[in-house]
Amino acid sequence: ILSSLKNKSSAMAMVTLRYTALIAAVIFAYTSNNHASAFSNTRIAPSITRSSINSPSIFTQHGSVKKQSQLEMKMFSFGSEKDNSLDKRIVSKKKVALKILCKTVTTLSLLAMVTSAAAPSHALGSKAVAEAAPVVEHLHVGQKVANYFRTFGIPDLGILALLSAMPVIELRGAVPVGLWMGLPITTVLPICVLGNMIPIVPLLFLLKNDSLKKLMKPILDRAEKKSSSLGVGSPEKQWASLAAFVGIPLPGTGAWTGAMGAFLLGMPTAVALSSIFTGVVSAGVIMSAITLTGKKGGIAALAALAIITGREFFSSEETAEASAVKQDFLEAEPYFDQSTVPVNVYKNKTPFTGKVVSTKRIVGPKATGETCHIIIDHNGDFPYWEGQSWGVIPPGTREKDGKPHSVRLYSIASTRYGDDMSGKTGSLCVRRATYWCPELKADDPAKKGICSNFLCDTQPGDEVKMTGPAGKVMLMPEEDPTTDYIMVATGTGIAPYRGFIRRLFKENTPAAAAYKGQAWLFLGVANSDALLYDDEWQEAKEKYPNNMRLDYALSREQENKNGGKMYIQDKVEEYSDEIFEKLSNGAHIYFCGLKGMMPGIQDMLKGVATSKGLDYDEWLKGLKKNKQWHVEVY
Repeated sequence: ILSSLKNKSSAMAMVTLRYTALIAAVIFAYTSNNHASAFSNTRIAPSITRSSINSPSIFTQHGSVKKQSQLEMKMFSFGSEKDNSLDKRIVSKKKVALKILCKTVTTLSLLAMVTSAAAPSHALGSKAVAEAAPVVEHLHVGQKVANYFRTFGIPDLGILALLSAMPVIELRGAVPVGLWMGLPITTVLPICVLGNMIPIVPLLFLLKNDSLKKLMKPILDRAEKKSSSLGVGSPEKQWASLAAFVGIPLPGTGAWTGAMGAFLLGMPTAVALSSIFTGVVSAGVIMSAITLTGKKGGIAALAALAIITGREFFSSEETAEASAVKQDFLEAEPYFDQSTVPVNVYKNKTPFTGKVVSTKRIVGPKATGETCHIIIDHNGDFPYWEGQSWGVIPPGTREKDGKPHSVRLYSIASTRYGDDMSGKTGSLCVRRATYWCPELKADDPAKKGICSNFLCDTQPGDEVKMTGPAGKVMLMPEEDPTTDYIMVATGTGIAPYRGFIRRLFKENTPAAAAYKGQAWLFLGVANSDALLYDDEWQEAKEKYPNNMRLDYALSREQENKNGGKMYIQDKVEEYSDEIFEKLSNGAHIYFCGLKGMMPGIQDMLKGVATSKGLDYDEWLKGLKKNKQWHVEVY
């Protein structure tokens, strides 16, 4: 048809083309409405496929010369709907709103298609005019939306900014549209970057609102999966990872998803904005290069992005290596001498004030409750050893008497060098304490944990009043490097063991260089989503298979030998012979977690001891006398 328009100036072909486009628009609207309902179907997850559609020739005229370029546009197609009659009856308000939004977008697309397809032609009057008319274009979604906005009299620069701000289009679609409009790249690029960044600033602040977080939970969950790898490494690596994630213009990436990822990582707002801005500029340059010069230009732009972000990775690696070389600056002399362990340096009346670096949820969506990893900056002024605790004084006063809240103790979840190995930070592993009211059938905010909720709600830069460090009972006896450590934990009781394992297998310390024993970790949680720091345990186990051992007790996923739920005492009992043998050879056993774990543990050990002909009380007394028995429960 296009050929007949160009060579024969056929008016009939033009009419046929218009009616074909109109029919296609109706079919598109019908199928799009069906597909849109997949978003509200709780049983069917949308499948996303990518297809490349080469738009026909796009012509720009400079005098009498026509220059042709092709733009590769990306489109999405969503999975089809399956019998959603039941879902329509039980659909929630949020899903109704989402479905209406999908239909609204479809309607806008339909109007844009009809407008472009049914526009009156001035070429039907004469053969000469028809021959001079430009070739009719098959417009992609971004161009159709742009044409629709034009009907409202919005100038092209405003339209370009709006397209850039839309979460689906962003710079992937806006930059080609700007060039299609005939605007110079020197105008298109800054307008697109500005338009893409405008909604990101308020988004980062709005995400702090609890009501909005609940409303956006499905979207945030998807963003968390897409951006999960961004949380690995130092803040510099996070910055570089986020910039690269935003900067590569592919479906599922971009400034909107990057902003949600930065929020989930707990990145400071200023740092997140600078990283996202770098990524947005990179995405604009890459799209400009692809549009103007094709694949070669795109590859060159990607190489530039790799250099920018790669520099951060390499520099952070160098910093880590340098830090590793110097990881003896907080050691005693000799390193196992515990005579200088700091205890209660800061007290309730004169607490230390630390600043939150980041607060990050570290459990999956199906975990029983929320657990957060919180990094606190102490500037090197609050030394501690592995196995000690920090006291935290929550802000505010008690309702009953108006006095300040009492201190709460939390086991420190990092080595003395901190997660960044600088010796200036420390970490806590905190589960948010809530109370489910059977009458309200909801969490009762009046009975929630004061301190745990305060810590889990902290933002970067928030101040935390702390005391300590407290305790010596959980310290590792490092004088004999062949000592075996048996570590038993439930939930956040894993905290001190994270410090142990990082010190023995992660950091370049004298203790790590000397260690020849076996560290055996038992962790009890409800299900796989509730596992804590599993990636770190797996890494240590892979690097040191003879020295690191790991066993999980998942009460809702595993069964014990009697067919009941697998609790921590059941998992330990499976290896009772080996554990008793290790203890008789000088191994140290540690217990940390809720105090409710100990009766079951002790009953199990007593039963095993009896079966071996041992007096349990005498056996336990011997372990305590030799300082092999370490308990810290709450």
